[in-house]
Amino acid sequence: MMPLSSEQPASRSEALTVLQTVYGQPSQAGFGSAVFQEMLEPGSDLESVALRYYQHFVGPQWEQFGEAAWMSTWKRVYVRPDGIQPDIVTELQAIANPLAVHYVPLLLLADTDDHAKAQQALAAVFDDSQTTNLSLYAIGDGAAMSGLLLIGCQTTGETTILISLLD
Repeated sequence: MMPLSSEQPASRSEALTVLQTVYGQPSQAGFGSAVFQEMLEPGSDLESVALRYYQHFVGPQWEQFGEAAWMSTWKRVYVRPDGIQPDIVTELQAIANPLAVHYVPLLLLADTDDHAKAQQALAAVFDDSQTTNLSLYAIGDGAAMSGLLLIGCQTTGETTILISLLD
C-alpha cells in the first residue's frame, strides 16, 4: 500500500493509486466502495458506462434483487457545468438533491480520520483540468442499500469511476 502524504501526487497514475488506496480497488463486492478506470473513445456515452460499472460492482446481487430494484434510485443528480473552476469537494458539498445529500459525507469520508486524504485524492483525480465531463449518480436497491457513483472523463478518454454503496 502506498503511503498517503499531505503533498499532491506527482502524476495522474499516482493520484489514481492514492484514490484506490482510500476507496478500494475494482471489485464486485456490492458493498463499500471501489475505483475503476477505463479508456473511452471520444463521444462515448458516459451514462451507459456508469451504468455498466454500477451493475458490475453490484455483481450477482443485480440478478438476485432484479434490475428494477437497482434502477429504482438511479438518477443523475449532478453534472459539472462547463466553464467552472473544478473543485470536486466544494461541488459535492453543494449537492442538495434529496437522493444524494445524505451520502455525500460518506463519499467524502467526512466522519473518519481519512477525510483529508479522501478529499485530497478526489481533488487530485477529478479536479484535473483535462476532466471535461463529470457526473454524479444516486444509486441503490430502493430498500437497504444506497450510495453514489461519481464518473469523470478526461479529454484523453481516461475515465475514472468511484462507487460508494452502503446500507
